[in-house]
Order: sequence, then C-alpha cells, then structure tokens
Amino acid sequence: MTEANTYVPPKVWTWDKASGGKFAEINRPTAGATHEQVLPVGEHPLQLYSLATPNGVKATVMLEELLALGHAGAEYDAWLIDINKGEQFGSGFVAVNPNSKIPALLDRSVAPQQRVFESGAILLYLAEKFGELLPADGPARSESLSWLFWQMGSAPYLGGGFGHFYSYAPEKFEYPINRYAMEVKRQMDVLDQRLAENRFLGGDQYSIADIANWPWYGALARGALYDAAEFLQVQKYQHLQRWAEEIWQRPAVQRGRKVNRTWGNPADQLRERHAASDFELRTQDKLQSSAAAAD
Repeated sequence: MTEANTYVPPKVWTWDKASGGKFAEINRPTAGATHEQVLPVGEHPLQLYSLATPNGVKATVMLEELLALGHAGAEYDAWLIDINKGEQFGSGFVAVNPNSKIPALLDRSVAPQQRVFESGAILLYLAEKFGELLPADGPARSESLSWLFWQMGSAPYLGGGFGHFYSYAPEKFEYPINRYAMEVKRQMDVLDQRLAENRFLGGDQYSIADIANWPWYGALARGALYDAAEFLQVQKYQHLQRWAEEIWQRPAVQRGRKVNRTWGNPADQLRERHAASDFELRTQDKLQSSAAAAD
C-alpha cells in the first residue's frame, strides 16, 4: 500500500452519510426512533416483525419447525419490516427492539407480553418455551448452545465483513476482501471438520444450532449468498455441503425461507404470513396469477 492510497484516520471521527455504500440511507451512528409508526398486530399469540435476511430466516424457520411438531401455540403473524425504507426506526419497532435490527418478536401469550430481540435470543426463547429443538441437559445441550453462540459471534465476519466489502461497498479494496475471505474460509473449515464427525452441529439431533447457522453458512455453501461460491471455493467443504443440502430438504425450512421475502423468484416470496394457507394462496406468483385472471 502506497502513501497515496493510505487512509489516515482523523483525530475525531465524523459521520459522512455518503460513505456507507448500498445501505448509506439506513445506517447511522445514533439509536432510537426517527418517526412515529405503530406496528400492526394480528390474531396469533406470536407477532414477528422481520425481513427474510439470514437473521430473519432463522426466526421463521424456527416457527415453522415448531408448527410442524404440532405446537399450535407457535402460530404467528409475520409482518414485513422494509429496512430499505427505514421502517426499523419507527417508534413501534424500536419499542420491541431498541437496537433497530430485524427480527423482533412479541409474545402476547404471556402477561405482561414479552418482547424478544436478537435472532439467537429468539431461537433460545422459543426452544425453551416449547421444549423443542434444544436438548434438555447434558453434553448435547452444551454443544448446541456453543454452536448457536459461535454463529452469533462469527456471522458478522461473514455478513458485515466479507459480504459488505465483497458485494456492497461502493469501492472494492484488496485488503478488506482478502482479510474477511480468509476468515470466512476458516469458519467454513471449522464447520466442515465438525460436520465430518457429526450429522448436525449439536451432535445427532437437529437443533437451534443448525437453524441459526444454516441461513448463513448453508446459504453460502449452496451458492445463494453474495454470489461468492466460486470465489470462496465452497464446493471443497464436502461435509458442510452435505449438511446444507439435508437441512434444505426439510419442508419447514423451505416454508420459513419464503416468509417476509421480497426478492428473487415470485414463488418464493411471501411478504407476510398470517396462516399456513398463505403458502398456497399468497406467494407473489399466486397473487400475480389471480390478478391476471381477474383482468
């Protein structure tokens, strides 16, 4: 790196709004609401406010898995929070998540009603509430929780680090891309070695550890994240590939991935979810077909 292109930090940092790349309009260095906006509330016990980013997919997959296991109390309304429009800074959303990040959950089945924010906390809350997808005790529980928190600590390198500099930054620079690519490949190797000896991350049982990791590392392994499969040589991680494909085959995962999605194949977009029948009636391809037939 030459002196001409070396950045020298100022003594006092100031916010340059134009420097944020793709998300410049929604990133800011302060917290709190920017406008009044009441959140909608549906009829079900659980109200989810989210978007189908990897963190959002964790919550919807978890809820769909609980419903598949027969827990009627896991019925939920999933409301779209459009982060590109700054809806996460509305007063109602900030009341549920002061960090202004999706997903956020409101449990109305308890008194007083309980807010839960941070995707890992939502998974743990729901696992304990329903007694599912987390071993009750022993080594399997410890392993599952370790891999859950491993994901929470590791994914920022994949998303905010590699994903930002490789896909979203307004300019491409060798150093940050190389630095984060190296870390992401190390993480994939960590997972690959674990999965060489275990069917799932926690051991023999599918758990919230897998639900947390799959939307990030499963999507990366399947070539569905940042268009980086060739760059990162994801096919070399054979055990990670096996795990990613096995989880993708789960019907609850395929349903959960569609909820609050607003991009890609119209058949995979279910902007809001209020009933199980919405998957058959209200994905974007079904709505478009109905609109065309009405014309």
